[in-house]
Amino acid sequence: MKLHILAVGGTIDKVYFDALSDYKIGPPAVSEILQRVKVNFDYDVRQMISKDSLDMTDADRQEILNAVQAHPADHVIITHGTDTMVDTGQVLKQVLGKTIVIIGAMQPAIMKLTDADFNLGVAVAAVQALPQGAYLCMNGRIYNVDQVMKNRAEGQFQDL
Repeated sequence: MKLHILAVGGTIDKVYFDALSDYKIGPPAVSEILQRVKVNFDYDVRQMISKDSLDMTDADRQEILNAVQAHPADHVIITHGTDTMVDTGQVLKQVLGKTIVIIGAMQPAIMKLTDADFNLGVAVAAVQALPQGAYLCMNGRIYNVDQVMKNRAEGQFQDL
C-alpha cells in the first residue's frame, strides 16, 4: 500500500510563534510523527492550503477534491482542522474508487497532550481496512461523514 497524505492545515499543524504570541500553520506534523514511529509502508505527504478550517472556502474544498482525484493513490488521509472537516468530507463523498480518511487534532501535534498521534494511528489502520468512501477519524472512532458532528462542549466528535 502507498498512502497519500494531504495536509490542509488546522490545529494539528499549528506551531507557536513566540515573537507574535500566536499560533500559525506550520509544516505537516504527520511527516515527523510517521518518521518517529518508523512506519512500515510507503507514503507521501503534500502540504496545501494551510488554513484554519474556519477560514476554508468552497474553492478550497474543490482544490482538495481535485487533488484527491488527480493522485493515483487509492488510500488517502487528509489532515484538516476540526471545525469544518465534516463539510470537506461531504464534498469528498463524490470521489469514487478511493478510501479517504480525514483527521485532525484538538491540540497541536507539537503539544504534549495532543491527540494527533493517536488520531493518525487510528486513521492509518482505518484507511487500510475500510471500504471505499469518505470517513472522519477522531477520538478513537471512525465516522461516516453523513452521521457525525463536532461537540465543542465535550471536545470530541459524536454520532448524529
